[in-house]
Amino acid sequence: MVLTPEEWVRQHFVQYLVHEKKYPRSLIRLEGGLRLNGLAKRSDIVVFNNRGEKVLMVECKAPSVKITQKVFDQIARYNSIHHIKLLAVTNGLNHYYCKIDFETHRFDFIEGLDDYKQI
Repeated sequence: MVLTPEEWVRQHFVQYLVHEKKYPRSLIRLEGGLRLNGLAKRSDIVVFNNRGEKVLMVECKAPSVKITQKVFDQIARYNSIHHIKLLAVTNGLNHYYCKIDFETHRFDFIEGLDDYKQI
């Protein structure tokens, strides 16, 4: 594995999830594949609960990449396949978290992530 700037962000965010938020490492999948409009894509981080349900998806960018609407659109497209209620976008410097309500088609930005036991 090549340690690109994006990979550095991904690995540090996983460490944050495991050590600070107590997410079990065994329930974190890196670079999971998905098909979107017939094209192969990869989600950076997907986290599962102990029932195997997807509970968090994270899109990582290199620190030099600004978090723009384009990045939010990317994770929203991926989430049209996954249907995960909690999303995060990070470049290692800025982190954004969002809860999705699929019934009301609403989303709310939140300050941070709950510990694993609270999700």
